Amino acid sequence: MNKPLRLLLVEDSEDDALLVLRELSRNGFAPEHIRVDTRSSLSAALDDGVWDIVITDHNMPGFNSEDALILVREKAKDLPVIIVSGSIGEEVAVAAMKSGAHDYIMKGNLTRLVPAIERELRDALARQTHRQAQLTIEHMAYHDALTGLSNRVEFERHLRSALQNTSYGHSHCLLYVDMDQFKIINDTCGHSAGDELLRQVAMLLKEPIRGADTLARLGGDEFGVLLQDCSYIHAQRIAEAMLELLRDFRFTWQGKNFNIGASIGMVMLDRAGLTFADVLRQADMACYAAKDKGRNRIQVYLPDNLELRRLHTEMEWVNRINRALEQDNFELHFQRIVGLNGASPANGCEFLIRMLDAESPDLILPGAFIPAAERYGLMPAIDRWVVTHCFAELAASRAANSELSQGIAFVNLSGATLGDENFLDFVKASLERNRLSTSSICFEITETAAIANLNHAIAFIDGVKTMGCHVALDDFGTGLSSFSYLKALPADFLKIDGGFIRDMLTDSMDEAIVESINSIGHVAGLKTIAEFVETDAIRARLIAIGIDYAQGFGIHRPEALPRI
Repeated sequence: MNKPLRLLLVEDSEDDALLVLRELSRNGFAPEHIRVDTRSSLSAALDDGVWDIVITDHNMPGFNSEDALILVREKAKDLPVIIVSGSIGEEVAVAAMKSGAHDYIMKGNLTRLVPAIERELRDALARQTHRQAQLTIEHMAYHDALTGLSNRVEFERHLRSALQNTSYGHSHCLLYVDMDQFKIINDTCGHSAGDELLRQVAMLLKEPIRGADTLARLGGDEFGVLLQDCSYIHAQRIAEAMLELLRDFRFTWQGKNFNIGASIGMVMLDRAGLTFADVLRQADMACYAAKDKGRNRIQVYLPDNLELRRLHTEMEWVNRINRALEQDNFELHFQRIVGLNGASPANGCEFLIRMLDAESPDLILPGAFIPAAERYGLMPAIDRWVVTHCFAELAASRAANSELSQGIAFVNLSGATLGDENFLDFVKASLERNRLSTSSICFEITETAAIANLNHAIAFIDGVKTMGCHVALDDFGTGLSSFSYLKALPADFLKIDGGFIRDMLTDSMDEAIVESINSIGHVAGLKTIAEFVETDAIRARLIAIGIDYAQGFGIHRPEALPRI
């Protein structure tokens, strides 16, 4: 079967044009072509058609290959150009290549033409694949993969911009929307039901807002709405419309109906001097107050009414964290990471922190106390506790020759710790004290934390890698993912965010994103790890894609460290 080829032939000689076309036909091409021989006709052809390649003669009356190159670069800069001429000297040929020609071929040696075209077509396909991957990554950087809404990074960008013009008489409003029944549905019906609920809620919340407004999923079951140039009265109406839509909505899953609602915190951005951190804190406080008053309502931020409540609630967590640090009331769990496709080393494990507290009969998961720890600067202390106890456990496991001493141990660090100038010395001393092999340690840093603290992150990564430790970028795909950051951050592992893994068998976009991240990671020289691997079918697909490692409930549920 002949290969199609959209050919734009710049040639004043019909006989020479026939020679080129005959050479292509003999070698399996079916060229669909137009022959032009003037600047104006070439310009018109570039405007009117889509071409795979341009083949141009060098010398034509009043027109040459240099003129053709300039015109192609202006109108279709990625379109490859091959010069085919019977009278081109070496100096002219070199100058043409410098000007953008992809090859030059003598008319007496047309056997080189087909290999040159095939090479350029392969290169063009590679460029197209690269552009598609880049577009995918750029979309991931600013959009939530589950709902298609703006993500937290994009929302924060719009919010910062709005705060900058409040001093010029503009009034905006921030709505912080937290669903009231999401956890019940998610826990009783499973993650798939929770994900579908979030998608449907995202569609509902779009209805009342205007074209200039920004709706984003901030994480979990939390949404943010930025109402641009909006008065208090109109903002109140929009918030009430959202609340009514959610009250009237019935979520159906496997024959069961659920009522849902939301708590909405409302903050007016109507005066100069408001900071980004202030308004997010105020919105969070207002939303918390709405929940505290019985949920399914709107609370406007009023500093006098909420300040004591906020301080009381947050300081309670601060006190509990400090008490846990002082009394050693944290506990380490681990989750296995297994190799796929013959990855070496074949296995590893991630260390996870839990809190023990007299006020709770159950272990407290990090999602409950980490936000307060981050807000009040307690994460470096928690990270030091984790490193100290993790290294001690690894030393004990090595002495007992337990399974934890095999493979690589993954240890999570916060963004705040990256800025701790003494932390590298602390790590080095801890490694030496426990006589651990540095190659058995991998520090995990979330992609967003690394980018937010880029200079500190690069310094930290360089420091631990000099010691011989590894570094993993965690939750990749949820923030500003791009080639530039992968080049800037010399990591060893890339952990693909589990939100893309969970539905990849039923969501072609999620699967394409996983494939793109894996491909990009491998090009960058990183090994890839898939999180949230919950089924054998997902694991099989990951193997087919070429993912290096996997972790998740389908591999191993986190468990307390064995007593040695």
